[in-house]
Amino acid sequence: MKSPYAKMRRTILSSMIVVPLATLMVVLGIGYYYFTTSLESSTIETVKRIVGDHRHMIDAFLRNRKANLEFVLNSYPFHELADPETLYKILFHLQKESSAFVDLGLFNEEGIHVNYQGPYRLGGKDYGKAPWFKKVMEKGCYISDVFLGYRRIPHFIIALRKEEGGIPWVIRATIDTHIFNDLVKKVRIGKSGEAYLLNSEDIFQTERRSGGNLMEKDPEPVKPPPTPGAIHTFIEKDNRGDAYLYATTWLQEKDWLLVVRQEKADAFRFLRSAVYTIVLASLVGGAGIIGLSFFLTDRIVRQMERVDAEREKLDGQLIRASRLAELGEMATGFAHEINNPLQVIKSEHALIEAIIAEFKEKGDLRVSESLSELEDSVRQIDVQIGRCAAITQSILKFGRQSEPVAEDITLQEFIPESTRMIEQKTAVHGIVMRQEVSEDTPRIHADRGQLQQVLLNLYNNAIDAILARHGSHGGELTVGARPNGEGKVEVFVTDNGTGISPEDLKKVFRPFFTTKPVGKGTGLGLSVCYGIVGRMGGVMTVQSEKGVGTTFIVTLPAAG
Repeated sequence: MKSPYAKMRRTILSSMIVVPLATLMVVLGIGYYYFTTSLESSTIETVKRIVGDHRHMIDAFLRNRKANLEFVLNSYPFHELADPETLYKILFHLQKESSAFVDLGLFNEEGIHVNYQGPYRLGGKDYGKAPWFKKVMEKGCYISDVFLGYRRIPHFIIALRKEEGGIPWVIRATIDTHIFNDLVKKVRIGKSGEAYLLNSEDIFQTERRSGGNLMEKDPEPVKPPPTPGAIHTFIEKDNRGDAYLYATTWLQEKDWLLVVRQEKADAFRFLRSAVYTIVLASLVGGAGIIGLSFFLTDRIVRQMERVDAEREKLDGQLIRASRLAELGEMATGFAHEINNPLQVIKSEHALIEAIIAEFKEKGDLRVSESLSELEDSVRQIDVQIGRCAAITQSILKFGRQSEPVAEDITLQEFIPESTRMIEQKTAVHGIVMRQEVSEDTPRIHADRGQLQQVLLNLYNNAIDAILARHGSHGGELTVGARPNGEGKVEVFVTDNGTGISPEDLKKVFRPFFTTKPVGKGTGLGLSVCYGIVGRMGGVMTVQSEKGVGTTFIVTLPAAG
């Protein structure tokens, strides 16, 4: 049979999964977008900063080397520089200033190498038609691209022109390509970052670590920045299909393009880690939401089932309570009806006593053992009639429906009276009944019927607990009263029954709570008694230990 909670369970489960999961996905999606955008921007800005710093460093290197030559140019005239010893000393000092200087040469206006100091034999060579010589003669200062020249080795030069008496001459220095190459390549970005220089024709002016020799054409032309001084960033794939993050900018001292590139996967490795983290968080969060949803749904459904079961149980208890109330009313009616025949029996008993006395006076009855037994039986009938009358009167008092009437009650008399109604029950079950009413117990001001109801309920609960533990042997029930020294009186009922667990001890005064089996109790007795005692201005407390026994204490104000 399909459970009535199946549809509700599906609804709760789907709501608890869909709503939090959708919220989680939206939050993670928004967080992922802003985080990845920020990380991408941060990575690109970092590359731009590195490229800008590297450009400044290369420009500074070229500017300083040019300044070194300008100092020589402005410090020495042509005829002094034509002296080999002087030029050697100048080269020596320049190399101390920077090891990038390879050699130093002096040229006349025709391009003849007048004086040369360096590792090669270039003195007397004619450079009049060399492109670099024409440029320096035209511009006054020139930094060449990398070329071979007479030495047939890739190199580049810095040359400056000066005029003396209207006659121009040129001083030139060769820059160590290896030192300059290392200067450019030393930038490090991640594992795959590299830097190199290209001229305006995409010819390598420095080597590229991933493949690209000096004076070779770049097989993968890059996009230069649109304006001088700007840094252009973009992502491009190389010939092998690998994506690279590029940053390009023009040098200020020379029309060389500085290129810094890094594999995209390497450049955005932190972004990839963030993606993995977000995916993992999504999976863990989703699994957590789903698992928690199943757990909470099962718990909610079980709670609803328990609530419905308790409601059905309460309905049954209410029905039984109603039946007990009807039974109480019937018991009161029965007591009233029984009281009338008792009065007739009592009258007949008095008549029998009068006839026996009359017969004895006339001498019609002789004294004998049979006559003694007859007189004992008549007296026993009188005792039992009195006992039945007392029981019916107690039932009538207990069941009387009227407004509470408070009066001064002497507990030394009231407690024995209340215990008479259960004496027979305790005797039948082998329970020893004790009364411990202190002689100095003051009177209390309360409704007699309601107080009797409280005590009878406590007696009956105690008897049930004793029978559950001891059966018909070993039960003890004690009722008593004593002053507590604070102007109040304590009435207590103690048993050596099963006791109450600490968990249930907190709930004994709740309506419809009972530790008795189904059909044995309504769970209303102690709750009603607690309310009655409260209306009397007192309090009811309980002390109990599982497997030892229980004591209920009713504390009421003393009369007056």
